[in-house]
Amino acid sequence: MIHARFSNFVVLFAASLCLATSAGAQQPPAAAPASSPSAAAPPAGEPALEPRAIDLLKASSTRLAAARSMAFTAVVSYENPSRLGPPLVYTTRSDVTLQRPDKLQVITPGDGPASEFYYDGKTVVAFAPAENLVAVAEAPPTIDGMLEAGYQYAAIYFPFTDVMVADPFGDIAKGLELAFYIGQSRMIGGTTTDMVAYASHGVFVQLWIGADDKLPRMARAVFRDDPLRLRHQVEFSSWKLGVAVPAGVFTSARAASAKPIPFASPDPTPMPAGGTPSKDK
Repeated sequence: MIHARFSNFVVLFAASLCLATSAGAQQPPAAAPASSPSAAAPPAGEPALEPRAIDLLKASSTRLAAARSMAFTAVVSYENPSRLGPPLVYTTRSDVTLQRPDKLQVITPGDGPASEFYYDGKTVVAFAPAENLVAVAEAPPTIDGMLEAGYQYAAIYFPFTDVMVADPFGDIAKGLELAFYIGQSRMIGGTTTDMVAYASHGVFVQLWIGADDKLPRMARAVFRDDPLRLRHQVEFSSWKLGVAVPAGVFTSARAASAKPIPFASPDPTPMPAGGTPSKDK
């Protein structure tokens, strides 16, 4: 499940961290407005919100929301225009550990500059190990609140946010325009999946959901107003739900000794009044 802010496809910790990255590192995609749901539509005569598709989205959301802890790997791929015009594809991998309601670790070894993110219910820590730079800030007491606050003050966004929030379907349902069932596939994630397409908050998504375990296996997105129809993808693997999380996972001694820098947004555009980012940004 992919929120409309998927266009911010790489975690952006702070302007200082962006400046610290090497010249050869992969760059995040250009911020693209959101792709037309009309680019794909259910067969003629089918309802715009097909019950079978809604049931699958709800079942996946229920499975994720019920897990008091989870770990998974997300391989993120996104297209960015080349100098010649046709898009190039860039890829990152993140290893994620989460404990509800207030603990999160995201380790991103590459491609591009390595990064580590820690949240222990009180503070967020963004660490660039190669540069030995760290940004630390106070945070709200829930994962959902922390993710929203991080996006507001430092443009921190994970493209797999929608599997981590407390109510994944609720996040989608607020702007749901279209949902239909496609069929089954046996080619994704080494298992049988049900394919669903939906449009919400200005983004059209095709989602592969495990037929037995109801866990997301892959999602592809295109944004409504993107004239290039650039594609964004997340592949999920190594799911572990309800496992015991070792002590110390959500902090880092190495980060604590790194050179401190402030959190700052890499986007010079001022926040709208009230500090709430647009849902379609």
